[in-house]
Amino acid sequence: MLLDIWEILGTFVFCLSGALAARERAMDWFGMFVLAFLTGAGGGMIRSVLIGDVPPQFLKDPRIFGLATAGTLAALAGAAWWKKVHRVVSLFDAIGLGLFTVTGIRISQAHGLPWWSSLALGVITATFGGLLRDVLRNQIPLILRREIYATASIIGGLALLGMDLLGWPEGVVVGVTTALIVTIRLLAIRYAVHQSKG
Repeated sequence: MLLDIWEILGTFVFCLSGALAARERAMDWFGMFVLAFLTGAGGGMIRSVLIGDVPPQFLKDPRIFGLATAGTLAALAGAAWWKKVHRVVSLFDAIGLGLFTVTGIRISQAHGLPWWSSLALGVITATFGGLLRDVLRNQIPLILRREIYATASIIGGLALLGMDLLGWPEGVVVGVTTALIVTIRLLAIRYAVHQSKG
């Protein structure tokens, strides 16, 4: 039940992020819906294909279309308000990053995959929807820039796996992991922290 709630919240937040990103590019309502849908479903779709869970979830569960529609309507209805909130896309993207890292890892674990595969698929689930969104917006995706983005997902994923080993309650593990990832990402944005060029 908790994982299902996390997936619904993560999908909606990413759908809203995609719709707002499309609005920033002056796309029409259909463009907003397409970006909302791909941002919300893209990472999970790639994960499903990689683990052989086909057809992907969005072809079995119509809720993703409803969540994409809701995200698009929220972006349209709150246009005047969204303009007052700076970096709102980054805020929702950070929240989605935390929520989807958790769901991606847990779904992968449920398919019997080892910890390192589950971690990798958690990062893919959390980041590839945003990658598709940015590509369609004609931007270099965050995951390919020197942003603390995938790094936040990896740190949070490792923390989740560590808490599992310690036997922490599921609710605590999920909540702490999500909060940790969101906090790392938002702090990186707030203080313009970037990865070293190496």
